[in-house]
Amino acid sequence: MFSFFKKKVPVPPPATAPAPPGAIPGSLAPGSLIGSALVTPIAIPLPQATPFERERWVDKLKSGLRKTGASISGVFSGAQITEELYEDLEAALLMADTGVKATQHLLDVVKARVKSSGATHPVQVKNILVEALTLLLEPLEKPLVIGEYKPTVIMVTGVNGAGKTTSIGKLTRHLADSGATVLLAAADTFRAAAREQLSIWADRNTVEIVSQEGGDPAAVAFDAVSAGKARGKDVVLVDTAGRLPTQLHLMEELRKIKRVIQKADPNGAPQEVLLVIDGNTGQNALSQVKSFDDALQLTGLIITKLDGTAKGGVLAAIAQERPVPVYFIGVGEQLEDLETFNAREFAQALLS
Repeated sequence: MFSFFKKKVPVPPPATAPAPPGAIPGSLAPGSLIGSALVTPIAIPLPQATPFERERWVDKLKSGLRKTGASISGVFSGAQITEELYEDLEAALLMADTGVKATQHLLDVVKARVKSSGATHPVQVKNILVEALTLLLEPLEKPLVIGEYKPTVIMVTGVNGAGKTTSIGKLTRHLADSGATVLLAAADTFRAAAREQLSIWADRNTVEIVSQEGGDPAAVAFDAVSAGKARGKDVVLVDTAGRLPTQLHLMEELRKIKRVIQKADPNGAPQEVLLVIDGNTGQNALSQVKSFDDALQLTGLIITKLDGTAKGGVLAAIAQERPVPVYFIGVGEQLEDLETFNAREFAQALLS
């Protein structure tokens, strides 16, 4: 079901090998050799077609965002486009935690396009808003790619309760199911429950784990990355302790973990620094993105717990003020409830 990454393995195909589905005729597959030169692998974008499983996922996303969407969609129930409609739309977007800057941007775009298109009915305004929101969110679309480096080191952080360790477990499952060899690093050494939870995921997915009780988190990360290199693992996933961005000494510990990972593997590690945020926290989620990005230079986000939230507009605020790519969004506790982010799907689900 997941299409979130392309595992890059340089295997030169024979000259007569058929092109993979979707390839451009005459093009070279990733990993092909020209003389002695290796063609640089290219990340495969998210598929445009919507398979049955993706449709089920979109339906679940619509259901999860219903609270947010209902408050916004109700604005378009009238018969005419009036100034009052725009005032109500502004209030609804702000209530959905879209943020002042993103709300103003969307209103400006919608008003301009309504005027240029000659729209006369509120439903047309809603369709214009879907397009405006899609364009705002599109910079957040980015597939996670592994295999360019071996191991690909992914450092995962977030505040307590955001669903960080569970998201790591789900990600591990799908990586393992796709044939990637994974090593987990239980660098949340101060919370026994976190180590136990990660160990359970390691057992379920038959992957190895590096863990120690009460040890230094940076030391665990160093050992895990070193072990990942020595054992030829495709991915090393480093779980770090949850903390608030206001806990400056703990944020400094995260910086230390990142520095130590860089020493363990100076070949660009960690290649990914992901922040897991709870979609229910609204504008506080934006504050977290800003704080963690300032401290760690984030490469991606995982947005969890979007089911039942009335604050789904926060993704627009993130796109407007700190456009860190959103790799995955979650709308439930099941394995299949974590999926890749698609701007148009999200915009349509939010305003369905």
